[in-house]
Amino acid sequence: MPIDLFMTQLSPTMTEGKIARWLKKEGDTLESGEVLAEVETDKATMEMEVVDEGVLHKILYPAGSIVPVGSVIAVIAEDGEEVPANYSPAGSTAPATAETATISAPAPQQPAAAVPVAKPAAAPAPVARQAGERIKASPLARRLARQKGINLAAITGSGPNGRIVQADIEKAVKRGINIGGGNASVVAPPARPMPVGPLPYHDDEFERVENSMMRKAIARRLSESKQLVPHFYLSLDVSMDRLMDLRAQLNETADGAFKLSVNDFVIKAVAKALVDVPAANASWTERDTLMHKHAHISVAVAIEGGLITPVIRFAEQKGIVDISAEVKELAGRARAGQLQPQEYSGGTFSISNLGMYGVKQFAAIVNPPEGAILAVGGTDERAVVENGVVVVKKMMTLTLSCDHRVVDGAVGAQFLAALKKHIEAPASVLI
Repeated sequence: MPIDLFMTQLSPTMTEGKIARWLKKEGDTLESGEVLAEVETDKATMEMEVVDEGVLHKILYPAGSIVPVGSVIAVIAEDGEEVPANYSPAGSTAPATAETATISAPAPQQPAAAVPVAKPAAAPAPVARQAGERIKASPLARRLARQKGINLAAITGSGPNGRIVQADIEKAVKRGINIGGGNASVVAPPARPMPVGPLPYHDDEFERVENSMMRKAIARRLSESKQLVPHFYLSLDVSMDRLMDLRAQLNETADGAFKLSVNDFVIKAVAKALVDVPAANASWTERDTLMHKHAHISVAVAIEGGLITPVIRFAEQKGIVDISAEVKELAGRARAGQLQPQEYSGGTFSISNLGMYGVKQFAAIVNPPEGAILAVGGTDERAVVENGVVVVKKMMTLTLSCDHRVVDGAVGAQFLAALKKHIEAPASVLI
């Protein structure tokens, strides 16, 4: 029996993928573990490996196609098997051999380009649900969803009155759909983009650069964050004299074994502050507020075409030298496009540092489902009043952006006070 090959979810936030290139052609024999295709996700270009052995009978989407998660992208036949001429992938209404069909839009966020291939039916679109609306699902389906990390809000039920049943969960697993995990919040669909009329520029005044999957994902997620997350901002200045002196002493005595950055101290200080004020280490879902037991710190890293946030897990348990080495290693692999999904997902708090670019102060956008993000400015000398006397000190401005649904103003202020204490008494981060 022919085997349908689905576009699987290769990153936790992926809803569609772009087929960068096929490494096998129709008629090739496939063996388990071989790389079949390269897929550009919202985070990186990743390899799709062969799971079901056989012969690549039909490629439904050519390189360059943008395909929604759960759609059939190819058909595999068992060795020696004859595929019926009228065979079409699961859910398709047209045979796989049809020519010049147009791919329908995969999701409300962005249309897919038309390409001359068959029209396999896309995975059912997630049901739009209002916040707090109960999702109809059988007890067995709910248990399987929790076990498999399936977000029930992302599934269309096939049971009576749209009820989600066991078969729906099994189909989602087969298609690689685990959008958001079992406790993910139900997010309202983003607003339709405003129509754009003729551009007020001459063609020779600009160069068109196609938006990558990463750039589209950044635009979509941050637009949703600013529209749906009630942001508020808190700023304060911290004295950096002691920290800069301690950093210089440690780097000097390391004799090249390590080199600590200001950001390494900030990461460790944030982890300590989250232990001091655990209410700031929280995430929002429509059903629950998640109070995290550990500090998994997402660190924003600029890469070609966008940014990514590798996660320093259990940062409160790690020494600053270990944190420094892990940040360097993750950042290097991020820029090389080699991070795995588990290495840039699951953070509980984010840090974005633009101080190395000479930026004094800025406000970052919360990265849902995290409840807060810290924007770190540069260190410079400023005239400050201390005990009634004007003195020159090395200062840094920190700005905390909070999701008011989980982090209230008082909690944010308490967190910044704890963070200021650890930065201005930096020996505490070494304990």
